[in-house]
Amino acid sequence: MSTLGNKKVELFDMGAGVSGEPTAEENVQVASSMSNQELIDVVTKRMDETDQAIERSKQVVEQTLEVGTQTAANLKGQTYQMGRIVNRLDTMQFSIKKASQLVKEIGRQVATDKCIMAFLFLIVCGVIAIIVVKTLQIVYPNNKDIRDIPE
Repeated sequence: MSTLGNKKVELFDMGAGVSGEPTAEENVQVASSMSNQELIDVVTKRMDETDQAIERSKQVVEQTLEVGTQTAANLKGQTYQMGRIVNRLDTMQFSIKKASQLVKEIGRQVATDKCIMAFLFLIVCGVIAIIVVKTLQIVYPNNKDIRDIPE
């Protein structure tokens, strides 16, 4: 009978120390005043509560796994998308470098074209000057102020 009493105390001691729950001494008094059937009912109730808590925990774990699976799938998709974006950025950077080289080349060609145009302008001015001088020499052959252009 004392073994049964010790078992009663152990059952009620498991919840001791938690805030809002009775102390060990109170549990011993309650356990000693209960019959064996009442103790079995209390233990059965506690076991049912524990089973329900375990089932809720299992559901939380299952939900967590589902969320984790969805998150992993989303991350995989986003990783693939980021890879595509990086490839596009590389392509754009290459295109920008090529465009920059083409602009430099066009700038050189424009500068060369301007130099050629300047030389052509000077040649045309020289030809016009020669034509004017020769025309003046033909029109005014006795005018000594007009210098002769060497041939």
